[in-house]
Amino acid sequence: MAWLQLIIPTDDTQADQLSDALMEQGAVSVTLEDMQDQPMLEPAIGTTPMWSQTRAVGLFDASYDLSQVVKNLEQQLRKKIPDWKGEQLEDKDWVRAWMDDFKPMQFGEKLWVIPSNFKPPHADAANILLDPGLAFGTGTHPTTSMCLEWLDANPPINEDIIDFGCGSGILAIAAILLGAKQAEAIDIDPQALIATRDNAEKNQVSDAVKTYLAKEFSQKTTPLLLANILASPLIEFAEYFAELTETRGQIVLSGILAEQAEQVLAAYHPYFDIQIWKQQGDWVCLAGTKR
Repeated sequence: MAWLQLIIPTDDTQADQLSDALMEQGAVSVTLEDMQDQPMLEPAIGTTPMWSQTRAVGLFDASYDLSQVVKNLEQQLRKKIPDWKGEQLEDKDWVRAWMDDFKPMQFGEKLWVIPSNFKPPHADAANILLDPGLAFGTGTHPTTSMCLEWLDANPPINEDIIDFGCGSGILAIAAILLGAKQAEAIDIDPQALIATRDNAEKNQVSDAVKTYLAKEFSQKTTPLLLANILASPLIEFAEYFAELTETRGQIVLSGILAEQAEQVLAAYHPYFDIQIWKQQGDWVCLAGTKR
């Protein structure tokens, strides 16, 4: 099936309105893209930030007349859209083309992440079956990769663990496959919990992975807490994470840029003997033991 892209420059004040209008005009999807390379590494919790210069890309069936779509948008939004651009997309399986770049990945000695279109290279390894999906966390980003490598080097055998900010559930599932008894997977995003449950079922560990919205989680202590989020919430949650971690329990923190490490370490030093465990590119992973 052939597709058309309608690309319209916009800004952070109008992007949501334009996105909704494109959907109302028949777009099957709308993507908002950064036009000026403005990274967003530290969004406030509960917020959805937007780039000041944004490009809205609407995907339409090839039967649509994009000129007419633009005229309809101008009437709906009551303003001119002078700088729009239309493009025809090659007819191919975009999902499959995207997944062709997603290969089996090894972390440490025993742990692998395997997309569904591949056979595990080593059947007796700890193989996580996982495809790119709704939530962050397939092992391709250094922040996730370092956590997986830590788990491989420190398997939580017969332990209960907490994965705070679970995303796809990859860390919780990895912990179970490496010998943990149960994983409490926690996130503020309901989509992350859906992805975690789906991936736990795919890996046949549903009984061992329990999902919770952060606001609904009843506090309990754990011998291992993993949190792959961002530096600001990690700093904010330092005391809370200390309360969740047993004495002599371990904590692993990721999602931290190297220049942010000292701030995060300072927040956790009152509770943990903690240090940089590994650095990969611009990112670091911290690991420590509660006093």
